[in-house]
Amino acid sequence: MRLALRMLVRDWRAGELRVLAAALAIAVASVTSVGFFADRVGQALARDAHQLLGADLVLLSDHPWKAELPEKILQSGLQKAEAVNFISMAFAGELNQLAGVKAVSENYPLRGRLRTAPAPGAPDAQAERGPARGTVWLEERLVSSLGAPVGSTVRLGGARFKVAAVLTLEPERGANFFNIAPRLLMNLDDVPATGLVQPASRVWYYLYAAGAPGPLASFKAYAQPRLERGQRVDDLESGRPEVRASVERAQRFLGLTALLAAIVAGVAIALGTRRFVERRLDGCAVMRCLGATQARLLGLFSLEFALLGIAACAVGALLGVAAQAAIAGALADLLRADLPAPSAAPAVQGFLVGLVLLLGFALPPLVQLKNVPAARVIRRETGTASPAAALTYAAGAVSLAALLVWQAGDAKLGITVVGGFAAAVAAFFVFAWLALRLLTHRRVTRLVRSRVLRYGLSNLRRHARGNAIQVASLALGLTAVLLLTFTRNDLVDAWRRSAPPDAPNRFVIGVQPEQVEPVRRFLAGEGVTSPDFYPMVRGRLTGVNGRPVSEADYTEERARRLVEREFNLSYLEQAPAHNRITAGTWFAPDAREISVEEGIAQRLGWKLGDELTFSVGGQTFSARVSSLRKLRWDSMKVNFFVIAPPSLLGGYPASFVSAFRLEPGKEAVVNELAARFPNLTVVDVGAALQQAQAVIDQLIGAVQFIFLFALGAGLLVLYAALVSTEDERRREAAVMRVYGASRAQVSGSQRLEFLAMGAIAGLLATLGAAAIGQLLARRVFELDLAPSLALWLAGPLAGVLLLSLNAWLSSRKVLSASPALTLRDSV
Repeated sequence: MRLALRMLVRDWRAGELRVLAAALAIAVASVTSVGFFADRVGQALARDAHQLLGADLVLLSDHPWKAELPEKILQSGLQKAEAVNFISMAFAGELNQLAGVKAVSENYPLRGRLRTAPAPGAPDAQAERGPARGTVWLEERLVSSLGAPVGSTVRLGGARFKVAAVLTLEPERGANFFNIAPRLLMNLDDVPATGLVQPASRVWYYLYAAGAPGPLASFKAYAQPRLERGQRVDDLESGRPEVRASVERAQRFLGLTALLAAIVAGVAIALGTRRFVERRLDGCAVMRCLGATQARLLGLFSLEFALLGIAACAVGALLGVAAQAAIAGALADLLRADLPAPSAAPAVQGFLVGLVLLLGFALPPLVQLKNVPAARVIRRETGTASPAAALTYAAGAVSLAALLVWQAGDAKLGITVVGGFAAAVAAFFVFAWLALRLLTHRRVTRLVRSRVLRYGLSNLRRHARGNAIQVASLALGLTAVLLLTFTRNDLVDAWRRSAPPDAPNRFVIGVQPEQVEPVRRFLAGEGVTSPDFYPMVRGRLTGVNGRPVSEADYTEERARRLVEREFNLSYLEQAPAHNRITAGTWFAPDAREISVEEGIAQRLGWKLGDELTFSVGGQTFSARVSSLRKLRWDSMKVNFFVIAPPSLLGGYPASFVSAFRLEPGKEAVVNELAARFPNLTVVDVGAALQQAQAVIDQLIGAVQFIFLFALGAGLLVLYAALVSTEDERRREAAVMRVYGASRAQVSGSQRLEFLAMGAIAGLLATLGAAAIGQLLARRVFELDLAPSLALWLAGPLAGVLLLSLNAWLSSRKVLSASPALTLRDSV
């Protein structure tokens, strides 16, 4: 132990182990930061289960509850509260804002507490009951956007309310569309006066129950078999499944990013260990001459690396604690909760990752040391490769793959990531090797007259494999940087360009049949181009080809959600101009046929000729799929998944929806429209996107901390890859100088070598970023991404500049060393 510790101190002072320690610390920090953050959120979910639910049991429905279940709650001796949730425009004078409206009974919540303040930023206090009739509580964002302090009046639909308090804390606050908009809390009995809940309105209905465990379990057992489609039960065990699902998805994404950073750091560990071993071969040979056994050598170096690993993992865990605090700070506005202190479990996970990295990337080169023959003292022999080293590499690779799959929480996703990463590394290496071989082909070198250039090309050919590793490492790092800079910006620009210049920027929802013409005339009188009004009928899919369907019939999460929700159906005689028929034919006016969007048909397994059955208002109808349509979602116009002929849906209750473009400076038109038709909801698409973008920006801010670890690991790989050949380059330069080469010739040959490697790495990175960008654009965002000239200039230029800097630094070290001393040390 003492000797291993002395060796560790000596090698640390010599700078031999700093790259290894830094890579290991980064790997552990990236994993533990995500682990600590997820652990704190998980503890908060368990601690605040009551607060998250607002009750012991919550029943949710996308249509009004029948009287049976609310009555049964009271009959079971339980407390009962009710609420409805929807979106609407709130007005204060000339200002308006889309609000997430929640109307609650006065005894809400049954568990946890609402908190209010008399003014924004003022100290808050617990509220004993919900808002009284005729009053509303506004979230601070809504107070600011409406300019409506406590004591002022706001209008919601056809009713006016006094602002009684600023809402600071509310149970159940999740991250869906209703909750991205700032909250307006009102009394449930005031909802009819607003006139906002109309046929086809999208409203969520809540029932809350609280009481003793026995009656609660009995009521749950009674309620579950009686739930209809679109209804579900949440309790303390489920703990808000949508919240847990969101947290788990975020944890998996961040965890995969962190483990990819750990793998990249592992490559740096392997390269650094290789250089360390090469510099220890002579010392090990001397120790073998003095009687050290193979087991003794392996034990000493293994113990040295174990001590280094423990210290580096400890530093990484501390960095992880700091990073998770930064992540929690970046997401503070989303979490809206005080997170408890993390447990020690993530640190254990981080140490496990660190040990696996040491096992897989550092141990195989160390095995080579014990095989060094004593004869190396007089002959340059390194010993034969041991099968044990290959087995150790294999064990490390399998362990890392298992860690990735475990972190992903899904075998298919984890295997995809592992395979994709391995394929990318292999592809970069193969392309780099082929490019170097092609560049240094004899037919190319014969055309070069300069001796300096020819010697530089010869170096590229002689070190083709090592240079290909360096090029692949640099290309991986540059690909990530280009994706997060140029490609990301190009995707955003492409999305913005995809919307036509005259695309609608306002949606009006909830127009009743008798209001269509008056609204149309009003808009025309205000200079707004006459928009199209589309009827909208709420219906639920109940069967396909005569067979009942439910979410249990599907495994994909999005398909399950689509089947469980109510569809917005419409009826038209002609296909909308912004829709394109891709299969089948448009239905006849009196046919029992429908046209469906091709994306949802593919996801739910619908085909031409299938008979779909829908339930609308307690009645059912069936129709055959006659055509598939491709929609232009980026047109910002009204679109529907399912369209039927008027003869089929015209008799069902419907409201109308429309979209129109409001030019800048005409915002007052919205206020006037809402004043004349208070039941309408006008959605400002730009404002809604800005609110969603604010959430996305916070998530990006959190992910950037993890990306910093990945970037740091990539830079370490680059540094380790370049340094790994420094000794060899120094010996070659010494030989050249002994045979009469000038300093300019030595530095010139190395600069050519590095410039060629940089150009190839930059070109590969550009190809990788462009290919991934096109894949994302076409498969994920369905956009046409034009080739980016800036990307094709920046990629190769970045590679050349990075390697040029390294060439300059390397040549200074090489030329400052004495050729005689260099050659003497290498003999």
